[in-house]
Amino acid sequence: MDTARRALWIAALIVICCSCGGRSAGRDKVAGPLDASDQCVLVLADDWDSTGGVLRLFERSWTGSWKAVGPEAPVFLGRKGLGWGRGLHPEQPGEPRKAEGDGRAPAGVFALGPAFGRAPMEPPLKAMPFLVADSETICVDDSVSSHYNTVFQADQVPVRNWDSFEHMLRTDARYDLGLLVGHNPPPVAPEGGSCIFMHLYSDPPLPTSGCTSLPRPDMERLLRRLDAGRRPVLAQLPRAEYNRFKEAWNLP
Repeated sequence: MDTARRALWIAALIVICCSCGGRSAGRDKVAGPLDASDQCVLVLADDWDSTGGVLRLFERSWTGSWKAVGPEAPVFLGRKGLGWGRGLHPEQPGEPRKAEGDGRAPAGVFALGPAFGRAPMEPPLKAMPFLVADSETICVDDSVSSHYNTVFQADQVPVRNWDSFEHMLRTDARYDLGLLVGHNPPPVAPEGGSCIFMHLYSDPPLPTSGCTSLPRPDMERLLRRLDAGRRPVLAQLPRAEYNRFKEAWNLP
């Protein structure tokens, strides 16, 4: 692997695993999960068991208010709906909770990016790093592995200590374009859920194993708008939880 490509995959691990910092520095208030971000991909579902929802991108203006950008897009969620995940938001005590293999997509607020896919977009993205997957690019979903919930090049790891993983270069088109979702960041919770992405619809379109899928035109539009420098996040919630946390988390 060339040096530039290795650096991109290292950046992927950093971004998917780390929380946003600092917009609220110096404020006399509890930091919120969106304080450091100026772009929010908001996904709303009717309830915890919904397998579909609606996505819309919002951007924060210099006044601090959120403004919708572009049209709404339909999404599919997990085949069992949603469950509280681990991300930028405070840990939630209630149920349901996201767990490995449960078929639920994570609810909460999560860092987004880099983008990934089978081949670079044309013209290339200007504001979001893009990781090109090959036959050695994997995401480990083996909870006892030290590589659990990480995306990396398997041929660059001297000791393979995992029994289960997912190829990022799939035989279908679902991962032809996508975004890494920073769910279950370090310290990683064993069995807390892994390999969560935003990716393309299946064919035919169906609920996912725990990711968020959308049509290709909407994915392309989203990727061209997202800017890594604005620290984009995914806020994904049932509508009742959105209404409950809207003010406290300063949701769009």
